[in-house]
Amino acid sequence: MAMEMRLPVARKPLSESLGRESKKHLVVPGDTITTDTGFMRGHGTYMGEEKLIASVAGSVERVNKLICVKALKTRYNGEVGDIVVGRITEVQQKRWKVETNSRLDSVLLLSSMNLPGGELAEVQAVFSDGAVSLHTRSLKYGKLGQGVLVQVSPSLVKRQKTHFHDLPCGASVILGNNGFIWIYPTPEHKEEDAGGFIANLEPVSLADREVISRLRNCIVSLVTQRMMLYDTSILYCYEASLPHPIKDILKPEIMEEIVLETRQRLLEQEG
Repeated sequence: MAMEMRLPVARKPLSESLGRESKKHLVVPGDTITTDTGFMRGHGTYMGEEKLIASVAGSVERVNKLICVKALKTRYNGEVGDIVVGRITEVQQKRWKVETNSRLDSVLLLSSMNLPGGELAEVQAVFSDGAVSLHTRSLKYGKLGQGVLVQVSPSLVKRQKTHFHDLPCGASVILGNNGFIWIYPTPEHKEEDAGGFIANLEPVSLADREVISRLRNCIVSLVTQRMMLYDTSILYCYEASLPHPIKDILKPEIMEEIVLETRQRLLEQEG
């Protein structure tokens, strides 16, 4: 039986720019954020004894005078217009129930569906109890084909104008705001009027499966190092991982190496 042994290695020191970039104001529930009464209370905070106190564990974010705490790990809180990837869990007479990584099952009414819709949808409304109503009326939504699902914390998915990305490596990703990420082979021919559902049951080629597997491991590496997920960070991490075999990407020392290179490239791009 083959056995692999790895010896401990010294960590590479972080550059000063990386060190500054990674420093954040982290708090746990009960920590005092500020005693200044001029700030506005945002999500994840409450007032107590004329102090602004954190109610969740996470990083403090300031937008002008608004202070909120962004939880490091949380369930999905829906907002109207969000793109979500979900899994149908129950089929009823007038609606489907969808698992979207939120506290309650989301609802997909048959009247809000571009049949035979399914797993890619947009948030139409958010109820008072936090439940989410979805719709797939647009032709770009519907049932997903062959691919791989990766589940991450919703707080790590960066909000952008578009969450559909065709990467130059030959695969595409859908970054759901709810933390469900779908990786699939980029179709050779895209038909705008084909609708959201395309029944493609042809076998996926070995080359496409390798690209998808590498992308999946790169996303897991970025999540492990608490980096935000968007098209550029995923592509840079993919390119940094090319010298390594796919199965080795998840080794701790290689994971740290490729993520550090990705972070450095992103900082250089920001200038």
